[in-house]
Amino acid sequence: MKTRSSGRGGGEPRRRLRNAAVMALMLSSLVALSLVRARFSPIASDGGEALKLKADESKLVVTTNHAVVNTESGDSSSSAAAEEEVAAPAKPAAGGGGGGGGARPVCYETSRRSDTCEAAGDVRVVGGSQTVYADTLDREWKTKPYCRKHDAFALSHVKEWTLRPLPSGDGDGAAAAPRCTTNSTATAFVLSTGGFTGNPFHDYTDVLIPAFITAHRFGGEVQFLVSSYKSWWMNKYIQIFQQMSRYDVVDVDADGGEVRCYRSAVVGPEFHRELGVDPTKTPSGYSVLDFRKMLRGAFGLDRATATPSGDRWDIRRRPRLLIISRRAARGRAFMNERAMADMAASLGFDVRVGEPDASTDTSKFARLVNSCDVMVGVHGAGLTNMVFLPAGAVLVQVVPYGKLEWLARNTFAEPSSAMEIHYLEYAVQLDETTLSEQYPADHPVLRDPMAIHKQGWEALKTTYLDKQNVRPHLGRLKNTFLQALKLLPHDKETMN
Repeated sequence: MKTRSSGRGGGEPRRRLRNAAVMALMLSSLVALSLVRARFSPIASDGGEALKLKADESKLVVTTNHAVVNTESGDSSSSAAAEEEVAAPAKPAAGGGGGGGGARPVCYETSRRSDTCEAAGDVRVVGGSQTVYADTLDREWKTKPYCRKHDAFALSHVKEWTLRPLPSGDGDGAAAAPRCTTNSTATAFVLSTGGFTGNPFHDYTDVLIPAFITAHRFGGEVQFLVSSYKSWWMNKYIQIFQQMSRYDVVDVDADGGEVRCYRSAVVGPEFHRELGVDPTKTPSGYSVLDFRKMLRGAFGLDRATATPSGDRWDIRRRPRLLIISRRAARGRAFMNERAMADMAASLGFDVRVGEPDASTDTSKFARLVNSCDVMVGVHGAGLTNMVFLPAGAVLVQVVPYGKLEWLARNTFAEPSSAMEIHYLEYAVQLDETTLSEQYPADHPVLRDPMAIHKQGWEALKTTYLDKQNVRPHLGRLKNTFLQALKLLPHDKETMN
């Protein structure tokens, strides 16, 4: 029988020597690694602070290559995905700190469309030069405080603001800090009313709702410093700003030699979505419903919900339907508006017609909209008045001919559910558009709208928004109005 040696005996000492050598090598590697870490680790070192600052800087200049089109009612993309906002980076701690130490100012991307800068400490605002100084700042930042940073045309009408370190010199050879002319314990909030303001959709999407998102957490202890100030615009919306702040609104560009001093400042509002608030991104979960509640307080609106005055709708309180009217010269007008009103009245609606424009009294029109239960209009900025509708009301958006459903969806369909408003859509057909009177039957405008889309936004806007009026079939529209009636609460219990 053959025997097999176990290999023990004389080989055991050699194996122990090899193990000892491996252990010694591992220990020496650990020692070397700890020395390298001690030399180069960014933790609690100046180098580390610089790295963190560079990372924050890179967030500020992030841009998107998504195709964007500029619409009368808002910027939209032919793809819903193009309007999705990227996740915002972590916000600085309460008090405006950032960058790793104490109360260091920080500028960061709050969405694909907005950057926000925050500073705390000794903060001094010099509106005449669009400059914010802060003693906690060790580098310069620049930003345009308007929520459309991807739109070069809009930003060409927005002044740039600079955040700079507060000079520490006494004036003898070194720059001296600007001396305070006013002091406040409120937070300064710099924003712009340049860009596309004047169009109601942009007023709310680009300025008013982002201002609410940013200012609400301060509980009124915030002062609006408005750049590119337009007095006529502020007069339209001053009640809203008064709801958000206990302080006067300042035309900060015209501040002369004033140096306004604060304990903290925010430059640039935060954008979430079209006509909306993302409650998962707000400090206490507030939403667009809180914004609508604030609007009711600002304009004295009585109806929070679309409930009938008695137990049920009756002759004393018929459901009210509002037709948003437009002049034919502007495009997207109802060519059979009177017949539409008569048909709606035959269904039991109390019909009103309103044509909001730049001269419209905002408070008065808000009260009219709030008194209504159904609002109908062709796609356009006038539908922004949906913000005043009571919860449970119905919005009917008439979508012009030309494959514009994506535009209707992004601007008004999607925001409606978060506002607790029912949404119905009426798509204009070929025999309901005045385009069929302007072009031969085989023209691409009528037969291949996507070919016009491919020519770019200006071609699309000119053809399908500016030059088109509509004449809805009363029979089809009647079915939509009947559906709206069914969606309305029919007694007070429905809304409870």
